[in-house]
Amino acid sequence: MKVAIASDHGGIQIREEIKKLLDEMNIPYQDFGCECNTSVDYPDYALPVAEKVANEEFDRGILICGTGIGMSIAANKVKGIRCALVHDTFSAKATREHNNSNILAMGERVIGPGLALDIAKIWLTTEYQGGRHENRVGKITVYEEKNL
Repeated sequence: MKVAIASDHGGIQIREEIKKLLDEMNIPYQDFGCECNTSVDYPDYALPVAEKVANEEFDRGILICGTGIGMSIAANKVKGIRCALVHDTFSAKATREHNNSNILAMGERVIGPGLALDIAKIWLTTEYQGGRHENRVGKITVYEEKNL
């Protein structure tokens, strides 16, 4: 597995903690920024990560901003992306098992680093179940093919 990770100015602290987790888990990653504390525009960071995941240059992506909302909205505009905004461990597991999410979004102003690390670890280690969920995820893919 190879992970693309990015944040805007509102998610730098958690991004740095998740990079340490990725190192501990021996998961290769590339950091797409940002490197400043001044206000930046989240689409400038979400869209490149989403495009890299959609183009299969990376298997998964992790995006962090203040709430996670902006990052998830932007990422989900890219064809082939199933970005889940997650702030609890149950949803982290469910979105991998049921939705085959390929990008995780979180909000640094919503959750602290401890919970963010738990969520990321669960999301990174949970496999997609397929089966009855395959038809549902497939319907999203079919819709994207017709409408994007």
